[in-house]
Parts: sequence; C-alpha cells; structure tokens
Amino acid sequence: MRVRFKTTAGAHAVGVTFPATNFAPLLDLDQHFMRDTIQTGPTPGFTFFPHVGTVRIEGPFNAVAPSESSSRRKIFTCRPAGAADETACARKIVTNLATHAFRRPAAAADVDVLMAFYQSGRKEKDFDNGIELVLARLLASPKFIYRIEAEPPTAKPGEAFRISDLDLASRLSFFLWSSIPDDELIGLASQGRLKDPVVLERQVRRMLKDPRASAVAVNFAGQWLNLRGLQAVGPLPNLYPDFDDPLRQAMRREVELLFDTIVREDRSVVDLLTADYTFVNERLARHYGIPNIYGSQFRRVTLGPDMDLRRGLLGKGAILTTTSKPERTSPVTRGKWVMTNILGMSPPPPPPDVPPLPARTGDATGNAKEPTMRQKMLDHRVRADCIQCHSLMDPIGFSLENFDGVGLWRTHEEGTPVDASAQVYDGTKIDSPAGLRKWLLGYSSQFVEVVAEKLLTYGLGRGVVYQDMPLVRSIARDAAGNDNRFASLVLGVVKSKPFQMNTRSAETSVPSQTEPPRDRESKKGGR
Repeated sequence: MRVRFKTTAGAHAVGVTFPATNFAPLLDLDQHFMRDTIQTGPTPGFTFFPHVGTVRIEGPFNAVAPSESSSRRKIFTCRPAGAADETACARKIVTNLATHAFRRPAAAADVDVLMAFYQSGRKEKDFDNGIELVLARLLASPKFIYRIEAEPPTAKPGEAFRISDLDLASRLSFFLWSSIPDDELIGLASQGRLKDPVVLERQVRRMLKDPRASAVAVNFAGQWLNLRGLQAVGPLPNLYPDFDDPLRQAMRREVELLFDTIVREDRSVVDLLTADYTFVNERLARHYGIPNIYGSQFRRVTLGPDMDLRRGLLGKGAILTTTSKPERTSPVTRGKWVMTNILGMSPPPPPPDVPPLPARTGDATGNAKEPTMRQKMLDHRVRADCIQCHSLMDPIGFSLENFDGVGLWRTHEEGTPVDASAQVYDGTKIDSPAGLRKWLLGYSSQFVEVVAEKLLTYGLGRGVVYQDMPLVRSIARDAAGNDNRFASLVLGVVKSKPFQMNTRSAETSVPSQTEPPRDRESKKGGR
C-alpha cells in the first residue's frame, strides 16, 4: 500500500494503524485501533485482523523552497542583501558554526579552510549550497566527531594536569545535556572564568534547569536502570496478550519523566524509591488500572492509597518487565537488580553448570500443571554453591511476586495464592512491595552512594575503580548535608579531580596546521 501525504519541514511523529472493524455491519460504528503487530486468535499461528508490519517513508517529492525551520534559523544567522554581501555573511555563518562544532572559538585557519568549501559550493549553485557544503565538511571533521582535549606542552608523559576551561565546558555540556556547550558556556570558558568555583556552580544549576537536562533522564537513567534493555524484552504473546509496543514505550517514558522531575525540581534522589506520584498516558493508565486518563499525552498523577503499590521505581512496569523472563517472572533477576542498582551489592555470576528451571508440563488435556515460581526457586537452589547468593537475592524477588511478568498486579499464580513473604539477609521480614520499600529506606544512605557511583561513572565515561570509592563516599556525604538533592551529587562530580583533570598521553602526536599541538582524543568522552 502506498500513500502520499503533505507535510511541512521539520520533525514529525508519524503513526500508521488499521482501524479494527467488526464483521457485523451494525457494529462497525464501534471502532478501536489495533495498537500492535501481534493479534492472537483461537488458532495458534493465525491472526484475524490486518496489522502494520513495516513502514517506509520516502521523499520529499515535489518539494518547494525550504521553509524557515528552527534549525535553519540557527544556521543562517544572517542573509546577504545581494551578491556583494555573500562572502561576509558566509564568513559570519561559518565562524559561528565552527565555534559550536569545535566547541571553542574558531581559529582563523579553520575558518579559511571552511570558506574554501563554501566557495566551491557557491560556484556550483548558490549561497545555500555553499553553506551546505560547509556543514558537510564540519560534520566530517575529527574535531567535531571526537572530543579532543588540549595537553599543556610542559606536562610530561603520564603527568596529571588540569584541563582547560574550554575542555571543562565540553565535559560539562556532554555530562548534563549530551550535547555541545551553548554560547554562555563557551563565552565564560573563553574568558577563563569557568574554573571559578562560584561561576561553575552557577552554571551547573542553570544547566540542570534547562530543558536540555532531560538528556540526563533519558541517557543516565537508561544506562543505570537498564531502561534500554526494555526494547529487547519480548513477553510471550500467548501469556501476555495485552503487552504491545505502545505499552513498552509508555513504561520507559514513565521512568524517564519521574527521573526528569528529580533533576529539574532538584529533589532528593531517595524520592526515586518513595515517590507518591507518577506519569501515565491512557495506554499505561489502563495497564495500571488508573481511571479517567485519556489520550497519548503523559500527565502527572498522584498515587493514592489504592495505588500505593506503584510508588517508587519498584512499582514501575519498566523495571518489573525488564527483570522478568519472556514466559514468567524472575525473583532472582529482580533480587539481583535491587541489590546491584539500589544497594550496590553485585552478586557474583552463577556457576557454569547450573541447570535451567524445569520446562512447563501438561496434563492429558494439555492444561499446564505448574508449581509456583516460589516453589520452583526453593527446589532449584538446594546446591551448596548456590544457596549463599540466592539467600540474598531471592527474598527480595519473592516480595515482588504479586507483580507478574509485565508488572500487572496479581493475587494468584497457577491457581495458588501468591506468597510474597520473605526474610531478607538482615533478618527483617517483608511480605509486599510496600514492605520492601520500607526496608530499603533503612539503607537510604547506601542508595545515595550507589547514585553517586553511577553518576560518577556516567560523568567520567569510564567505570569506577576502587581508587575512586573514597571520592564516591565523599560526594554522598556532602549531598546528605543538602537533603541528598540531585544537584548536590552533580556538583560533587563536577568539582572532583577526575572530572577536572586528565593525564598527559605517552605517545607523541603530529600537529596539523589547524590543530593545536599535543592535542589528543579524550578518554573520558564516551557513554
């Protein structure tokens, strides 16, 4: 099927669906949209409604002159009044683009090289074509693709040194915005003022209130909480027929918006465990059983006593689904997730010869006769080399067994009442998600240390080693004096020596005409 549609320039969200139509003509007035590509029917392997398999968008066709989008306005900071003004205007545009792309004031030599590309494109066609060729050259430049940090010529190989203000501006912007520094950061860094602790703190707080700080919620939370893993999760359709991709995306967005609130409102990170509010759209609200929510837009809702089970991270569908298997829950995975990401106690990997849980069995009619997951786990962990770790992980996971493999609340499993009671490693007895949450609050200082460690890992772009742990504890202690607010943890990372320093490389580099001597690619750039 091919469909042509008109649209304006810029970013657009495109949705494609088939309306579900009943066969009875009189019932066609009641139409619902098929939300996913899998619709189960009474016969395995067959479906009974059309659904979208793939979508390919081509074009533009018959395009008219480009409209003034926001991105074009950022590029074309001037417009020549005539041919005589083109070169001066082009140089202004090129200088601005190079400054932002290279994250430092553009050197005259860099601008001259780029202007040669402009002239080539201008001769081929017109002014816009010349600027387009400049953009292509900028996007292919190693100084744009890589984060290159200047090394002082006096530093000896292996010697630590404080990075320049301009490099600090880049580290800061990629840490908090996952993007290049803005004009204010570059301006302060060019004046050598960013290293001033007062100025630096003011900039950090400004950046955290900027909409671009949502990148922290998307990227940092995605990395730490493994929200990225949700995309690869595939609950079996015959067991979880209501799970679809819109629900998957809504689950992830819920946690991102919760984390974004912690960032933008500078709340205590402990609120991640206890928050009595969340963000839902109609699809997710229906999954949770929250009434009177309509439409695809997310809105903040207060979780009353009847929704206490959804408070904090451990009540979120994204976490509960990611820590489940396609066909069942996994108390082990859930317990390990809590120990690793909440308590900072990563259990070792299992022995290589541990057999899997037994496959599902069936009676003569094909109906499954299954022990509960708790019964399976108790039978499975009898080995002496397994019981030590399982005695730590399993009780935590058992307390979440009222949540099924996609985070729906249940009271029975395989016809047997769910037993969520457990005794955790310090002797505390819990029997519900609320009990687990209350127990974890007793280790809130430990949780803050975990957040500090994960944030330092994210900010440095490398794993934390044992030499970093005194710094992690120091960041957490300082944040405790400010109610464990997110900005306090960020400031602890930004003001730390690992964030503000680098080490002189041992290898020698050959400087080019347009590169400052002894530059090299930063080892602290990637996430």
